[in-house]
Amino acid sequence: MIPVSGYATAPWSDFAVAVVGAAAALTGLLFVAVSLNIDRILALATLAGRSGSTLILFAVPLTVGVLVLIPDQPATALGLELVATGLAAGGALLSISARVGRGPEEPRVSWLLLRLGTSITVAAFLLVAGVTVIVGSGGGLYWVAPAVLEAFVAGLMTAWILLVEIRR
Repeated sequence: MIPVSGYATAPWSDFAVAVVGAAAALTGLLFVAVSLNIDRILALATLAGRSGSTLILFAVPLTVGVLVLIPDQPATALGLELVATGLAAGGALLSISARVGRGPEEPRVSWLLLRLGTSITVAAFLLVAGVTVIVGSGGGLYWVAPAVLEAFVAGLMTAWILLVEIRR
């Protein structure tokens, strides 16, 4: 059995493969949800924005999983890629949330926690993961796990809204 380390990618390959597969499946679910309800989604800017945010939330684990699976990649390169992914995802998610805002049907606490909070914490987890991989101390890839889990949970919640709740 290979001991798991936060700084070597080989022990994380099974995790990364599972994450990539789940992210691909969830992205497909999102496209089905949007396709089934495209007229209603396009009628409200907030729902169109949420669809875009959800796509980003599913793209983050997909991207991170692929980055971890790159063979023999130097730790500094992986760390910089994780930082860049965190900055890009956080910036895009915050930009969408700021531009679209909160719809009248969305409770304020949901907007703050699910949209803004998730935008900030997913990015922060990836930034910490990247920096700690580079310096070789502080947790490394263990910080990727909460980013992935949070992105999946928040994305699934919004996919449910786009698939089911929008019809109520």
